[in-house]
Amino acid sequence: MPDSPPASGPPPSNQKGGESVQTGGGLPIRARTVSFVAAPDDVGQRLDQLLAKRIEGLSRRQARTLLDLGGVFVNKVRTKFAARPTQAGDEVTAYIGGALSRAKNQVGTAAREEDAAKLPAYEVMFEDEDIVVVNKPAGLLTAPTPESDRNNLADLLSRRGPRRSRLFVVHRLDLQTSGVLVFAKSPWANRVLSERFAVHDMFREYLAVVAGAFPGDVATIDRPVGGKRAVTHVEVAERLGELASVLRLRLETGRTHQIRLHVRSLGCQVLGDPDVPKVKGLPVPPRMALHAARLEFAHPVTREALAYEAPVPVELGNYITKLRAGAAEPSGPSVGPEGE
Repeated sequence: MPDSPPASGPPPSNQKGGESVQTGGGLPIRARTVSFVAAPDDVGQRLDQLLAKRIEGLSRRQARTLLDLGGVFVNKVRTKFAARPTQAGDEVTAYIGGALSRAKNQVGTAAREEDAAKLPAYEVMFEDEDIVVVNKPAGLLTAPTPESDRNNLADLLSRRGPRRSRLFVVHRLDLQTSGVLVFAKSPWANRVLSERFAVHDMFREYLAVVAGAFPGDVATIDRPVGGKRAVTHVEVAERLGELASVLRLRLETGRTHQIRLHVRSLGCQVLGDPDVPKVKGLPVPPRMALHAARLEFAHPVTREALAYEAPVPVELGNYITKLRAGAAEPSGPSVGPEGE
């Protein structure tokens, strides 16, 4: 999703059902959500034992890791206590997927810090007592998910000082989307910024690389997403022959997966989009070719006009350069990594 206000309650899951396999620091993990109700003969068992018994293919060690990551809910409450005795009628839900695949298969602070050390680095662009603006890299989650409440950007930011600080998630970027995000550090700032996102009182510009020649030089796409009005303004920044197009997109609204769905409605697709087949004849992108390039808003307390721009990340800029080299007659302004 480009960005959207966070929902209340447990964070939404981006994982899909089915038999998709993800690989990580151990054996392949089948992405799935497993729910069950404790039976009479389960009463009194430790929670880690119960998970290993009731979930096919999950070892007791993996169960303990999953609990430590925060991927288990008992009676709709995230639960990490492996020795918790099972009670009659307990409703258990386990979210198994990428977080478990990427994690060190041990529990404890040292194991989770080792996981964090492998994450791509983020950049704090601005911070005061009310907000923090961050340039998020691809490969780093914005906020907690059902699979884990650890090692996401919000979690990492809140743990920077000697004491854990409170942080509010105002909007999100997908795992493989990079770019500018703002978090609130006070309840008032969270309320103001959330209201502004709700009424679309922010300027948000994205850069995307799509397959093929985008129809026309400019377009306004006004098509509902999820039953709600969604508007995206598009400008072609560069045409890479018939291979691909580099687009600048301004969001008037911020619906889930709005950019990807809107460009798809015009017969294009964001390269690296995990929800569509790979494009034959093009180099494989390093990740989804979508970048939140610019964010403008008024400070929630001082009302000062703020604007932040994140340069195109090196891996995405290098990919554009590769496409440019394969295009017969590239035209338009060049877009590449900082310093190009």
